[in-house]
Amino acid sequence: MAKGNINVSVENIFPLIKKFLYSDHEIFLRELISNATDATSKLQHLASIGEAKGVEIENAQIEIKIDKEAKKIHIIDQGLGMSEEEVEKYINQIAFSGAEEFLDKYKDNESGIIGHFGLGFYSAFMVAERVDIITKSFTDAAAVKWSCDGSPEYTIESADKTSRGTEIILHIAEDSLEFLEESRINELLSKYNRFNQVSIKFGTKEITEKVGEGDDAKDEKKTVDNIVNNTKPAWIEKPSDLKSEDYKSFYRELYPSQFEEPLFSIHLNVDYPFNLTGILYFPKVSQSMDMQKDKIQLYQNQVFVTDNVEGIVPDFLQMLKGVIDSPDIPLNVSRSYLQADAAVKKISGYITKKIADKLASLYKSDKEDFESKWDDIKVIIEYGMLSDDKFFEKATKFTLYPTVDGKYHTIDALKESLKDNQTDKDGNLIVLYSSNKEAQHSYIEEAKKKGYNVVLLDSPIISHLIQKLESSNENVKFTRVDSDFIDNLIKKDDTQISKLSDEEKDKLKPIIEGNVPKENYTVQLEALDSEANPFTVTIPEFMRRMKEMSATGGGGMFGMNNMPEMYNLVINTNHELVGSILVESDEEKQKGLIKQAFDLARLSQNLLKGEDLTSFVKRSYSLIK
Repeated sequence: MAKGNINVSVENIFPLIKKFLYSDHEIFLRELISNATDATSKLQHLASIGEAKGVEIENAQIEIKIDKEAKKIHIIDQGLGMSEEEVEKYINQIAFSGAEEFLDKYKDNESGIIGHFGLGFYSAFMVAERVDIITKSFTDAAAVKWSCDGSPEYTIESADKTSRGTEIILHIAEDSLEFLEESRINELLSKYNRFNQVSIKFGTKEITEKVGEGDDAKDEKKTVDNIVNNTKPAWIEKPSDLKSEDYKSFYRELYPSQFEEPLFSIHLNVDYPFNLTGILYFPKVSQSMDMQKDKIQLYQNQVFVTDNVEGIVPDFLQMLKGVIDSPDIPLNVSRSYLQADAAVKKISGYITKKIADKLASLYKSDKEDFESKWDDIKVIIEYGMLSDDKFFEKATKFTLYPTVDGKYHTIDALKESLKDNQTDKDGNLIVLYSSNKEAQHSYIEEAKKKGYNVVLLDSPIISHLIQKLESSNENVKFTRVDSDFIDNLIKKDDTQISKLSDEEKDKLKPIIEGNVPKENYTVQLEALDSEANPFTVTIPEFMRRMKEMSATGGGGMFGMNNMPEMYNLVINTNHELVGSILVESDEEKQKGLIKQAFDLARLSQNLLKGEDLTSFVKRSYSLIK
């Protein structure tokens, strides 16, 4: 039996590992299984190129065993194994430049220690007071046993292992006895290794099989290996080999607690300038959607890394679900690594491009189906248009602008359909829109009487998007349908002649102003169609849009959020009622007419509430006695 010291310049590396990684100590199993997987995969490769002749690798697996009474965990593989020289090379030599530099470099990046220094095996000492390695190379080298109790000292001796591969035995420390519970190991295997490349056996299970044929067939119980992982998840398959049901089935495998089907999936597959595979799903976006649950999962060679994909997946796509797998990302990835790594930024850009191309393809191939899903995906797409200029450019091909009558247009098709009828006298194309077709129904109907189309834009970030659309589409203006009287929204050359003279208008205006709140309403006298409403409350487009942008995090610099609500009260000087108000000699009757007309106008904007609404209802009943 030989003894020696592990080649580290830090006097005792193991307490440091525990200190720095204690909050993440469960990763020991992931690291050890990853090592076992690598050993198995490398042997499979050597066999495939003829350098491991006579080696049976077809049914190779990794086995996890718990010996609760002896306080041991065994991780057993059938991979390459190691000779004594290889144990010396890969286990005993850990080179550090010094404890001080080590501590300083990783004080803010606990999870970076293991990944950066190849310390995967030594994560075992986060839970074990002693670790044994019993290993035999696939070559003719003799089997050896290595032991270490967490100090720099180790022993190495011959072993009687006859089969190739490596068995790691963890003698679990008193503060980590939780890992001797079967349920805890199952939890870790499910979290980190449920799609491991090599089959993982954890105990056995009973299954029921039909034995015999026809009427003589009977159920028979059988004990089989309990394989805890799926070695061939959908994302590693060729898209051409998968059907729609395969993608849905994999979604249910990823998120067993999700009862709602995804809208559609996007299969990622690239091998240059980086390697990346995966499947992303568009879920139905709802008010009750939990953004912290069932997030996109990041894998490295089918081993779970994290579900915090900030930096890899653009912000606007983090509402999606699914899997991304890249061997170019280390197992122990940190946030600072993601922010600084150039390859990660390329991955993020590729995902954005792939999503945009797929959406364009889906729209082109089946417009009706895409339109049916628009309400469920529009917030994601609109957020992307605001946050990513390249995505904004590509999105012109598939972003939809539905009319209140349910007809869908892309921006180019919308402009084409509106240009003849909704271009004003200054050459601006006016896109009328509603944010709530029920609340703004009367304004929409007024627009329809003029032959105008009204687009329904009701997402919470639409004010921000409109600003960007206007800046990128020359001579196109978006105006909410209730922001002014319809004739003022799209000004034409023809103008109405007022039935009231200038003197009569000068007399009327102060009468109206004296009976409406001065601090919130600006009275405008307009010569409109005699059939149009006598009083109309409108919300100025600029003020309203700035307040909405401020409320959703984009207009705060203007201080608009604290500004009082401002409205225009448009008086139709050509309506019969307005003429009656002007000539009414009884002041109380005159006030009553103004109050009733004003409240009706406020009611159409959902501005009549509380005591004012109660008074309006009582007054209205008294008028129809």
